Amino acid sequence: MRVMCWMVGLVFGWAVVGFVGVGLVDAQGVEPQAEIVLWPAGAPGSEGKTQAEVVDARGPGFKNITQVHNPAIIPYLPTSGKHTGVAVLVIPGGGHRVLCMGHEGDSVARLLADHGVAAFVLKYRLAREEGSTYTIQQHALADTQRALRLIRSRAEQWKIDPRKVGAMGFSAGGELAWLASANAAPGQATAQDPVERLDGRPNFQALIYPGRSSDIQPAADTPPAFLACSAYDRQDIAEGLAEVYLRFKRARADAELHIYATSKHGFGVQASNRGAIAGWTDRFMEWLDSKEFVK
Repeated sequence: MRVMCWMVGLVFGWAVVGFVGVGLVDAQGVEPQAEIVLWPAGAPGSEGKTQAEVVDARGPGFKNITQVHNPAIIPYLPTSGKHTGVAVLVIPGGGHRVLCMGHEGDSVARLLADHGVAAFVLKYRLAREEGSTYTIQQHALADTQRALRLIRSRAEQWKIDPRKVGAMGFSAGGELAWLASANAAPGQATAQDPVERLDGRPNFQALIYPGRSSDIQPAADTPPAFLACSAYDRQDIAEGLAEVYLRFKRARADAELHIYATSKHGFGVQASNRGAIAGWTDRFMEWLDSKEFVK
């Protein structure tokens, strides 16, 4: 059965100026580079799976992917002179059943790259797809950690500071961004694969209407978090994310929360976003600046 991503309707509000006001149009010129598989010899746990990916792209900006057995990242790199040294792994949502690669992947990465942030869209294995043998903890999280290591392994090539590599996840992708942030993943110094010698934990996290907010239990050393959702999202997300912020505060961990009074689940980055919610990426860039990741 085909599973659809949440799509956002047209909402109205006051105009917002900033990064998105001009950047969303300009960012369309940032083109992706060729995707890079995370494990060139095949992903552990995907042995014998040779099915081709299924891509559903029925309209402008719409692209869902299923049947991912060879996880990969798709780089979107800033143009010359725009590099900030910051990198973000963009993790689309889709309930672990599909990957919403349009408004929660490509559009986000283009916008970040246009503002000097190297962005990498993650294609991860789907634990809840019909017939899947994968799990979130064993496979999707491993894909996330491997992607962070791979980004750091090419830091010099991509003009990235390996101490400024973050994860931004949407819905189910937010769950993965949190899991990667919550679990230490130090490199193995003696590993034959040089990628595995590097850290697989992000330096910061952006959780955009994340799934399973009740599982987000920060500690004092949790990487700084940017949190955002709509007030009209599901109760467990809208109210749940407010509680997540309070948990960060109680743990003396660093977090910033934005709850918008328009839209609903799945707003991502798309032209139909209006009002304050259209500027959530402005707030994210300002947050990066305030935390001195971007200068």
